Amino acid sequence: MAKSIAVIGLGRFGKKLACTLYDMGGDVMAVDRDSEIIASIADHVTYAIEGDVSNADVVKGLGLREMDVVVVAMGSDVTSSIMAVMIAKEEGVPTVIAKAKDHRMGQILKKIGADKIIFPEEETGLRTARILMSDSFLEFFDIDDNLCLLEIKPKPEWIGRNLIELNLREKYRINVVAVKDHSEMRSFIDPSRPLEEDTELLVILEKADLNLLK
Repeated sequence: MAKSIAVIGLGRFGKKLACTLYDMGGDVMAVDRDSEIIASIADHVTYAIEGDVSNADVVKGLGLREMDVVVVAMGSDVTSSIMAVMIAKEEGVPTVIAKAKDHRMGQILKKIGADKIIFPEEETGLRTARILMSDSFLEFFDIDDNLCLLEIKPKPEWIGRNLIELNLREKYRINVVAVKDHSEMRSFIDPSRPLEEDTELLVILEKADLNLLK
């Protein structure tokens, strides 16, 4: 089932994030006060809503309680960001992510309830989207146009099985380059050792195959 994600504020980062999440199969609600931005994004998200995101009543009327994740992407508007984060948490949204223009703003947003603070440029929207769209992704790094490096948690069905049994290269087209157990990263991989719940895998794969890991 696709994650339901609201992106509030559609500057460069917010717009890129919303479109990328939708392209990856997310159920995306994009919100901004600018009618031209809403018109330009309408065909690239699930719902595009024009509304004054600095107005508390407007934000309360968005139905954020139905969202799995809310991203408050108004990094330059401290007051509106604080208000949106507070409302999202009051509505019971499990994960609220807030964009901040600096670390002082980030500290404020964290204090009033944001679960994660990001300090993005436009390209960071792509990386954040990929992490959000999978419960397994911990970190995402571009290597070149077609390859990426991922730090991932093992899927629940992988726990207790070893790399030989899982045959990840054949099934998911990924190459495991390192394993992290008990906070220790090891480049030597014992393929017969069963994966544990706290195991993390460092893998390389082609970006075209990312969907196989969802």
